[in-house]
Amino acid sequence: MTDHDQISRRTAVTAVAATAALLPFAAAAPARAQEAPEEDRFFRHGVASGDPLPDGVLLWTRVTPIPEATPGSGRGPATEVGWQVATDREFGTVVARGSVTASVAADHTVKADVRGLRPATAYYYRFTVDGEHSPVGRTRTAPAHDAAAGNVRFGVVSCANWESGYFSPYRHLAARSDLDAVLHLGDYLYEYKSGEYPDFAYVVRPHSPAHELLTLADYRTRHGVHKTDPDALAMHASHPVIAIWDDHEFADNAWSGGAVNHTPDSEGAWSARMAAAKQAYFEWMPVRPSIAGTTYRRLRFGNLADLHLLDLRSFRDEQATPGSGAVDDPGRTLTGRAQLDWLKAGLERSDTAWRLVGTSVMISQVAFGALPAHLLGPLAEILGLPKEGLAVNTDQWDGYTDDRRELLGHLSDRGIDNTVFLTGDIHMAWANEVPLKAATYPATRPVATEFVVTSVTSDNVDDFLHVAPHTVSLVGVAALKAANRHVKWLDMDSHGYGVLDVDAQRTQMDYFGISDKTDPNATSELLRSYRTRSGTQLLERADRPVG
Repeated sequence: MTDHDQISRRTAVTAVAATAALLPFAAAAPARAQEAPEEDRFFRHGVASGDPLPDGVLLWTRVTPIPEATPGSGRGPATEVGWQVATDREFGTVVARGSVTASVAADHTVKADVRGLRPATAYYYRFTVDGEHSPVGRTRTAPAHDAAAGNVRFGVVSCANWESGYFSPYRHLAARSDLDAVLHLGDYLYEYKSGEYPDFAYVVRPHSPAHELLTLADYRTRHGVHKTDPDALAMHASHPVIAIWDDHEFADNAWSGGAVNHTPDSEGAWSARMAAAKQAYFEWMPVRPSIAGTTYRRLRFGNLADLHLLDLRSFRDEQATPGSGAVDDPGRTLTGRAQLDWLKAGLERSDTAWRLVGTSVMISQVAFGALPAHLLGPLAEILGLPKEGLAVNTDQWDGYTDDRRELLGHLSDRGIDNTVFLTGDIHMAWANEVPLKAATYPATRPVATEFVVTSVTSDNVDDFLHVAPHTVSLVGVAALKAANRHVKWLDMDSHGYGVLDVDAQRTQMDYFGISDKTDPNATSELLRSYRTRSGTQLLERADRPVG
């Protein structure tokens, strides 16, 4: 069940092309959905579901009661919205129904936290205003807590910058019928003004509003734009989405007291901006918030997996200066004391086969100093670090080593195995073993593994250099792997998504890349597959994808 006790920057890159030894797993390109039709006057932003429980799921939609009631406008009357849940798409057998009121107080978004459903069951849902129905959504409940589920399977995505391209990875996930949910690991949208990232010459489609997001109306408006993308509409209507935020839902390199992309003198108090961003997020995302208004929470999927979801922006101290000793200061925190204690306790008491941790930034230790000079600039630009060189990315767990030492030490000391970190943020695909001390790896046994998915569209190394993918970056890949022996695979250039499959014997991540983020009909192919077998904390390459 959900824990209710708590109910970038230009980050780097993505997934490696398949080698000649790997036969490409080509996914048929599903047809791209059309934009929400104008005649659908009430439900222009689709439907969504999220945070599945064994007996329920959260349902979401947004109503446009009058044409002037656009997102962020503050216009439009309060409107009664009915909802129904059925076992069939035709709604011949309705098993739950109710009503909610859409009003300007929540930007005419509504949620229904439906309970009383059967575990591990697909359901269909819709909303109704004045006799007109919304599009039909499909969702799925989680397995019962004690159920011996054969497997659970998640789509995994992060970093979807509207201006950088089309959301084809969402379309390919929507076309799959074998997913229990989609896990979104942050940067669902970006706060930049139009033409800032990427610059104007490479904008595929412009932001709205065109200026940088600062106010509640700004964040609401951009969330609304994202909920008109046909691929996002299709993904949300096809699967429950489990989401956490990273920095760009607020501002680049956000921390508890500010952000790199925030100037108090000209942009006002950070607390007001963060509160506005959080309010819009909880209005527009199918997320069940904690009592404290954060996204850290826990979901369970039968006897197979506990999924611990972290909020690594609300409680962290300001990022340290790269190269300073502050990264090791025990007085600085990434998680905050309460969240770290919550995570440690949850990992220790977990009785499932696997412990999954959704973390928006990478936990594996990574040294960048061995990179050739011509790659330091692009990576520093993506990571938001000084361009004359970098040793670590201080926005990641590398910048808060005491929190990481405590967490990984806890896994080691308590003999907690089968812990898998699931990560986004860095616009690259990685497959890592997580050692207690990277300097002594592989002499010491890893305490966890980590799968990092690439970006949906956000720029990576080849985008910044404007070169063909998997050319210049290959030198950087070799250098990073040589300096970080626990990194088993790295792709700096692909865009795409992951599919994570969990059963009692192993957890496997299949990394998929899309053909061209600027093509709305981009195809998809398998890049690599890696798995970790139960009890090992080691990674091995798998020769075929799941499913």
